[in-house]
Amino acid sequence: MEQGMMSDGIEEMQASEQQTISQEGSGADVVSVEDAVPVEGSENLGSDATGETTGGASAEELQQEIASLRAQLDDRTTQFMRIAADFDNFRKRTQKEREDLELQVKCSTVIEILPVVDNFERARSQIKPQTEEGLSVHKSYQGVYKDLVDRLKRIGVAQMRSEGQEFDPNFHEAVLREASAEYPEGAVIEELVRGYTLGERVLRHAMVKVAAAPEDGGSTAPESSTSEASEA
Repeated sequence: MEQGMMSDGIEEMQASEQQTISQEGSGADVVSVEDAVPVEGSENLGSDATGETTGGASAEELQQEIASLRAQLDDRTTQFMRIAADFDNFRKRTQKEREDLELQVKCSTVIEILPVVDNFERARSQIKPQTEEGLSVHKSYQGVYKDLVDRLKRIGVAQMRSEGQEFDPNFHEAVLREASAEYPEGAVIEELVRGYTLGERVLRHAMVKVAAAPEDGGSTAPESSTSEASEA
């Protein structure tokens, strides 16, 4: 029985020693963990300075990138404006060329028709119908003439009215000159062939007779008559 009591005491002593050793080991672990934990704020001292440096460099890079983008935008804007101006000039030039071509074709067509108009006008002035049948035919082709002239007017063709106007080489072609006391020198006495315009363009110059200064003989004849009468 004593031996059992002794063995129980030995086991209790061993268990107590193991518990003490375990507590000491855990205490050492706690101390080591505490030593490993840094003081609050101490680890940020170096990182704050590094962060400020890094942040400053990033802002500078951003400013440089913004300046570069602005320069690219200005360059693209200039290119766009130049292209837009070139396109506008091209559009205007193309439109003018098209209008000039249309006007040229129109003028060429009308010039080919003008002799037909001349023939109608000659017939109207020279033919005097004597019968009802002739008068009916005359009215018929004069109706055709009127319709033709009206259609020419609708596309911008205009007849010149030259008689009594001052001679202008831009619109008139002088075919004859005739002394006249009725018209001033250089005035158009008669329009022999009618001229035509289309807008500001002359399709055909008017062929005209131009007034010249009166001859001196006409003014001196009364004086000679007077002298002869006095001698008699």
